[in-house]
Amino acid sequence: MNKIKSAVIGLGRIASLLEDDTLREKPCTHTGAITANPDCELVSGCDINDERRRLFSEKWQVPVYSDAKEMLRIHKPQLVSIATHPDSHYYYCCLAKETGVPVIICEKPLADNIRDARKITKLAKDGTIILTNHERRYSQDYIRIKNILEEERFGKLLSIRAILYMGKSKRLVDVFWHDGTHLADIIMFLAGGILKHKRRWGAKLTSKEGTAWLEGQVNKIPVVIEVGAKRDHLVFEMEFSCEKGRLRIGNGIYEVQESAPSPYAENFRSLKNTGENFTDPTGYFANMIKDAVACVKDPGHQPVSGAIDGLRVIEYLNSVSSWR
Repeated sequence: MNKIKSAVIGLGRIASLLEDDTLREKPCTHTGAITANPDCELVSGCDINDERRRLFSEKWQVPVYSDAKEMLRIHKPQLVSIATHPDSHYYYCCLAKETGVPVIICEKPLADNIRDARKITKLAKDGTIILTNHERRYSQDYIRIKNILEEERFGKLLSIRAILYMGKSKRLVDVFWHDGTHLADIIMFLAGGILKHKRRWGAKLTSKEGTAWLEGQVNKIPVVIEVGAKRDHLVFEMEFSCEKGRLRIGNGIYEVQESAPSPYAENFRSLKNTGENFTDPTGYFANMIKDAVACVKDPGHQPVSGAIDGLRVIEYLNSVSSWR
C-alpha cells in the first residue's frame, strides 16, 4: 500500500511547535507523529498566520497554504489533522468531509459548544471517520491502569477523586474547558462509563481564584473533581480507590498501592506501594496516529477515541457550566 497522504490544518503548538520542547516525550504533536509513522507521508500544512506557515515549511519541508480548501483540493490527503481553535473545528471538519477526506483527527475539545459537537458527531458517518485527540487514551501508563481496574486486581472500584490546577491567572472555567477536557475523558475511559454531573460548590467558575469542587458519578461510582486557581504549577492527577488498594495516575504520577497488615497499629490494614513503576515511553501521540492509520486502512475499524467520545466530554462540560 502506498503511504497515506497526510495534512495538518492549524500549525500552532499542538500541531507542530511543541516538537521543539526538549523535555517532552517525542513525538508530541500531530505533525511529529505523522512524520514518525512509516505508513504516513506529510504532504502539506495550512494556517492563516504567516509566521506559523514559515516555521512549519522550514521545519518539515512541505508546501504550506493559507486556504485550507485550496490545500485539500490540490493534495487530496487521506488523513487530515485539525489543530485549530475549537470554534473552527466544525467548519474544517465539514470542509474535509466535503473534499472526500476519509479520516479526520480533531484536536480536543471536539468543539467549543455542544451544538457544534453534535453536528461534528453527525458528520462521522457515510465513509468519514473522525477521531478526537484525547491523547491519554493512547498512553501506555493509563492503559495499564485501565487493565488493573478491569481485572479487579484490588476488588471493586469504589470512588474517584481528581485534581486540576493550571496556573495563577486563568479563570476556573477556562482551565476546566482546556485540560478538564482530558480529565473528564480519561475518567470515562478508565472507569468504562459516561461521567454525569450532579452538583458543584466552592468558587464560581468565572473566578480567577479559589477552588471549585464538582461532584458527579460514572457507572454509579462517585466522582469528585477539584479545579483550582492561583497556583503557579500544573497538577493533573486522579485517584482510584478500590476495596483492597488504590491507584494514582497523572502528570508525572504512577502509583499502585495494595492493602496489607499495618506496621503502625495491630489489627488494622494500611496501603503500601507495590513498587510498580512506569518509566517506558507512553507512545501517546504515536499510538493515536497508529489508530488513525488503522482507520484509513480499514473503514470498519472503530477508533479508540472517536467523535462520540468527544461529544460525551462536551456534554459533561456543558452540564457543569451550562451558563456559557
